[in-house]
Amino acid sequence: MKALSIQGLKKVYKNGFTAVKDVNLEVDEGDFFALLGPNGAGKSTTISIICSLLNKTAGTVSVFGHDLDREPNKIKAALGLVPQEFNFSLFEPPIEILTNQAGYYGIPRKEAKHRAKIYLKKMELWEHRDKQARSLSGGMKRRLLIARSLVHHPRLLFLDEPTAGVDIEIRRSMWEFIQEINQQGTTIILTTHYLEEAESLCKNVAIINEGMVVKQGSVSELLNQSNTQTYVFDVHNSENKSPELAGFTVNQFDGRQLEVEVSKDNGLNQLFSLLTAQGFEVSSMRTKTNRLEEFFLRLVNKN
Repeated sequence: MKALSIQGLKKVYKNGFTAVKDVNLEVDEGDFFALLGPNGAGKSTTISIICSLLNKTAGTVSVFGHDLDREPNKIKAALGLVPQEFNFSLFEPPIEILTNQAGYYGIPRKEAKHRAKIYLKKMELWEHRDKQARSLSGGMKRRLLIARSLVHHPRLLFLDEPTAGVDIEIRRSMWEFIQEINQQGTTIILTTHYLEEAESLCKNVAIINEGMVVKQGSVSELLNQSNTQTYVFDVHNSENKSPELAGFTVNQFDGRQLEVEVSKDNGLNQLFSLLTAQGFEVSSMRTKTNRLEEFFLRLVNKN
């Protein structure tokens, strides 16, 4: 079954601005799916329409076989959303925020409190359960959003920039928890500016730009289409001259650091041979960006 099916989705505001032009998208049940795109591409607008936060102008949306126009309440019950903004009451404690959220879905208060306890513990927020939410750090508030989105056990979870503003250690622990949720059967759609998240976590990806999906497929398929990767080398040369690297694109060289685009046709072995022949010693090497990010940037800039 398709967890999500979108055909011809369009959103035009009253001032004439078209936020979504023609989005066509399908996500399988159980998938961990990335929806990527630059700011203003239409990602959040698309998610808001699916979650009934915005009205669409045209097109069809189906969630687990339920049509958005005919069965919006069934879709709402199946969805969880972690938004970019903190949209809970800052004066309520986390235990009440989660308990009340479960109540909105008709869950009895005793069961709601039980679920709230489970998810606050999973998000390492239990010891802060009775504090006002405004006293929590930004990372804690982000984790509270995730806990709140899960308390009614959604079948499809939207994560809209879920790790924005949290440190690397917390981000990694959140990755592990989100992977666990997916392995238990929840379909996840992720938007993120940390493209290593998409490469590390997701099975499939769609890239949206200017209100349209410009590429969709498995992460591995998209990476195989990327013909180049940028490497950064720390180098030393006694003559302090610039290297001559025929067949390679040199983006930067300042005497100590060299940034080069390496294609599949001109591999690293050939590059090292040229550097060695010209008297350059390489002390370290690293990739500038992950492979998905390079592919994403080239695709978006091309469009």
